Amino acid sequence: MIEARAIRKQYGELEVLKGVDLSVSKAEVVSIVGASGAGKTTLLQILGTLERPDRGSLHINGQDLTSLSEQALSAFRNRHIGFVFQFHQLLPEFTALENVMMPGMIAGRSMRDCTGRAEELLQRLNILPRKEHKPNQLSGGEQQRVAVARALFNNPSVVLADEPSGNLDSAHAKELHQLFFDLRSELGQTFVIVTHNEELANMADRKLVMRDGVI
Repeated sequence: MIEARAIRKQYGELEVLKGVDLSVSKAEVVSIVGASGAGKTTLLQILGTLERPDRGSLHINGQDLTSLSEQALSAFRNRHIGFVFQFHQLLPEFTALENVMMPGMIAGRSMRDCTGRAEELLQRLNILPRKEHKPNQLSGGEQQRVAVARALFNNPSVVLADEPSGNLDSAHAKELHQLFFDLRSELGQTFVIVTHNEELANMADRKLVMRDGVI
C-alpha cells in the first residue's frame, strides 16, 4: 500500500526527516507518536504528497510518486488520498453536504453523483439530518464527522489524519476513534494517524514512535 524509503527533508539548516523508512499494508491502522518537532507532521505531508521529499522514494499502490509532475500529483492526491485535520478545514461558506461533495466536484463528477455519494456518507456517519447546516452551526464532533466524510468521498486508498481528535472533548474523541476502526472493518480503509492521544495510538494495529527525524 505505502512504501516510503530513506525519506529526507530539510528546511534551511534544519534537517527534519533523516532517512525515514515506512511500510503500511492495506486495511492497516498505523499511529505515529512522538514529541513536538520529531517530524511527524512533515512525514504525513510527504506521504500525502503535499510536500516533496528532498531525497528518498515514495510509492502508494505501486505508483512511484516522486517522479510525477505537480498536475499528475494533484490528480493522484484527489483520487487516492483522504485527509482529516485537527481543525477540520471545512469551508465556512458551504453547508456540510457541499463540503463533503468538494473532492468529487474537483474530480469532475456530476452534481447528481456527488450529492448522492455525499448523502450516503453523511448517513453512514449519522449526521445526514445536519447536511444543510454550515460549519459554525455544527458541534466540534459533527464538524469532524463531516471532515471524515469528505476524506472518504473518492474512496481513497489511504486516509491520513493529523491530530484528528486534538480539538475534541473526550466523549467526541472516543466516538471518532471508534469510527476509524469501524470504517476499516466495513470498508477495508487504511489509516495513518499522527496523534498525541495515547488511547487512540494504542488502539492502532501498530504504534510507531518518531524521535529526532527517524522512526
